[in-house]
Amino acid sequence: QVQLVESGGGLVQPGGSLRLSCAASGRTFSNYAMGWFRQAPGKEREFVVGIFWSGVFITGADSLKGRFTISRDNAKNTVYLQMNSLKPEDTAVYYCAASSNGLPNEARLYDYWGQGTQVTVSS
Repeated sequence: QVQLVESGGGLVQPGGSLRLSCAASGRTFSNYAMGWFRQAPGKEREFVVGIFWSGVFITGADSLKGRFTISRDNAKNTVYLQMNSLKPEDTAVYYCAASSNGLPNEARLYDYWGQGTQVTVSS
């Protein structure tokens, strides 16, 4: 089992930044690829970005590239999502997840999930 706890969400103005953290406990953190997903009301869960144990990463939609950055600290069992130039359409619950299936961008291939943290972008 891997337990994941997200933190760092909140209310931010358009154009602002937030950094989300996801602390993992349980099995060896470095054995898993880590991903961030988000889900807005009435929409499907969307892949945001994922990172392999080595630091290799993949990003989801083109609208996220250059604004969202993922990193991980294997010594601290923590993965981070730095979000810059935030827009109202980034408003969603953000989830981190752990996968033993390579570095997928599909939610169904992730084994463990956090409870989510709300990010609201509004003036």
